[in-house]
Amino acid sequence: MHLRHEEYGDTPAALGHAQGAVDAGEASAPRPDALPPDHTQAILEVTKEIGGVLKNSGCAFALVGSVAAYAHGIPVRLQHDADFAVRREDAETVTGLLRRHGVEIVEPPEDWLVKARSRGEQIDLIFSLAGRPVTTELLERAWTLPVDSVHMPVVDPTDLMVGRLAALSEHHCDFGALLPVARGLRERIAWQRVRAETGEQPMAAAFLYLLELLDVIPPAGTQGERTDDD
Repeated sequence: MHLRHEEYGDTPAALGHAQGAVDAGEASAPRPDALPPDHTQAILEVTKEIGGVLKNSGCAFALVGSVAAYAHGIPVRLQHDADFAVRREDAETVTGLLRRHGVEIVEPPEDWLVKARSRGEQIDLIFSLAGRPVTTELLERAWTLPVDSVHMPVVDPTDLMVGRLAALSEHHCDFGALLPVARGLRERIAWQRVRAETGEQPMAAAFLYLLELLDVIPPAGTQGERTDDD
């Protein structure tokens, strides 16, 4: 920042005032790498609200995404939304019930989810996880876990990892966010099924290899690799 002498002068006091103006400007400027605000508690409150409505709907559902990782005990920072997996055939029933509870429903152009808003937070009702339809079998595998004291179905750890790996692409490939989830859930994930369902995808295969190098999981086919039967 160039300061003209006629604006601030050359005295120590004036120069100090000028430097303060520069520092204030730098302090107010957002850092390009700054994280979004932490919405953890606000998102948990909305999750409990929507989970309660869905539990009373009679429709099968499961919490997915980052809030599901949180429910499984991973200390993630919640910043964006609460994601719920529901079957496409239940969408009309679920959205109608949410509307009656004062939740704003937004019909997005995508055909694999419905978006909603409550208390200023976003909710995604998802019918397809990384291109794979939400099925009764997937929802039946869900674990019942407390989410900030309210119990609800939470996607099975293996299904959570499969969905996260299947969503990786050349344009969205954040191993840093995924690594704590893999570390924290490694004893509860059937890695054999994860490999079978995602191993042919380059980004997923690269992440699984990284886990082997870090000794998070054993190499494929070796003793100690957890399966669905364990």
